[in-house]
Amino acid sequence: MIERKGEVTFQGGPLTLLGERPTVGQEMPDFTVLANDLSEVKLSSYRGKVVLLSLVPSLDTPVCAVETRRFNEAASALGDGAVVLTVSMDLPFAQARWCAAEGVERVVTASDHRDAQAAEATGMMIQELRLLARAVFVLDRDGKIVYEQLVPEVTDEPDYDAALAAARKLMP
Repeated sequence: MIERKGEVTFQGGPLTLLGERPTVGQEMPDFTVLANDLSEVKLSSYRGKVVLLSLVPSLDTPVCAVETRRFNEAASALGDGAVVLTVSMDLPFAQARWCAAEGVERVVTASDHRDAQAAEATGMMIQELRLLARAVFVLDRDGKIVYEQLVPEVTDEPDYDAALAAARKLMP
């Protein structure tokens, strides 16, 4: 497996990402993650919708919590033709508890803990931590990547405005 050293840091310390990173213009490889009720969810099940895919290390950290709440607020404005999918390595039960406590109802949270398929498909597995790097992808209705951002410092927030603008451009 390809090792990509130094593309991201955690509190300034370099980390290693595993796998290839898909780029704008490519179709996002399909993957299966677990919904909060333990059912399987395929990324391809959202074909026909604009997908804002937010990868985070753990919902139970301050920056990931802020990011997920922020995208939750923005999700309503995107309408029914879009879905915001947040994937982490957190257990589905923990994600469900967190969403209930935070009032997050518009973001779909899913767990990659079992098979790390999202990590492999996106090249965002942090080798040293077995967590996902912070990244945002916007996919068009056919699953093609139209926007991507890998946040260089794991403890920093993504560029919300750029990601949401990319998603809005695809809305009717």
